Amino acid sequence: MLRPTGSWVALVTPFSEAGEVDFAGFERLIDFQIEHGTSGLLIMGSTGEPTLLSMDERQEILDRVCAYAKNRIPIFAGTTCGNTRETIELSRYAEKAGADGLLLLVPSYACPPQDGIYAHFKAVAEAVSIPIAVYNNPSRVGVNIDPATMIKLADIPNIVADKEAMGNVSQLVEVLRGTKGRLHLLCCDYPGYGLIIPTLALGGHGTANIAGNVIPHQMAEMSRPWQSWEDAARTRELYFHYVPLLSALYSLSNPIAVKAALRLMGLPGGPVRPPLVEMTGEKLRQLDKLLETLGVKVR
Repeated sequence: MLRPTGSWVALVTPFSEAGEVDFAGFERLIDFQIEHGTSGLLIMGSTGEPTLLSMDERQEILDRVCAYAKNRIPIFAGTTCGNTRETIELSRYAEKAGADGLLLLVPSYACPPQDGIYAHFKAVAEAVSIPIAVYNNPSRVGVNIDPATMIKLADIPNIVADKEAMGNVSQLVEVLRGTKGRLHLLCCDYPGYGLIIPTLALGGHGTANIAGNVIPHQMAEMSRPWQSWEDAARTRELYFHYVPLLSALYSLSNPIAVKAALRLMGLPGGPVRPPLVEMTGEKLRQLDKLLETLGVKVR
């Protein structure tokens, strides 16, 4: 089973100015990530605007993106839908399309109790044979996956990773202690949670990040698991240098700022879909200046 390690970039879904999925743009973004050392890609996670895509669009993305990336960079696909049955259906579709794994959230708005969360992930895992990364993002879905539930999920053979996006370092400790190496632990790069350095210091395995859309090489370097004091020093230096950019990329609902940065860099991204709105005015000017200052704008 593939177990995510290093920098896994939550890729945007690029749109044309007419609002259609830009598959040529997808290919360019995938090439950009490969060229800069990204370990793997997460498609149709929260950065990929999955709830704003039709089911036909999601299936076409799976078909075309998985085929383009095959044997070049691993793809974990976001297949969470509004209920367990539909999630199983899309997960099976992703497996047939060639996804290397799945990225699964708790279905939003439902706010199931912990036994319902466990039953949901167990049902999906038993319906497919590819690996699964469980994504704990309570701010998006309204419920936390408690450490005891995550530890129980680690007993399911094809649940291989836990992506944490919550501001509680003690939860990381509990998960790592309780799973004893059965799960790879990744964290998000939201600086308000500040999880990157604690995750790696505790023996975590990397990041599932949005900043890698813009600075893939730097996030690849920042996200390597620590094997020495030199690794710790490298991560710390990069983190402090780029934390202003991380903050800027989370300054509006994801992926508004990420797509704005891609446009400023001349990379595909295109507009966001309503009800999201574009970054404009002073925030956009500040982001442009920051990209210039950090030397990452010209590619």
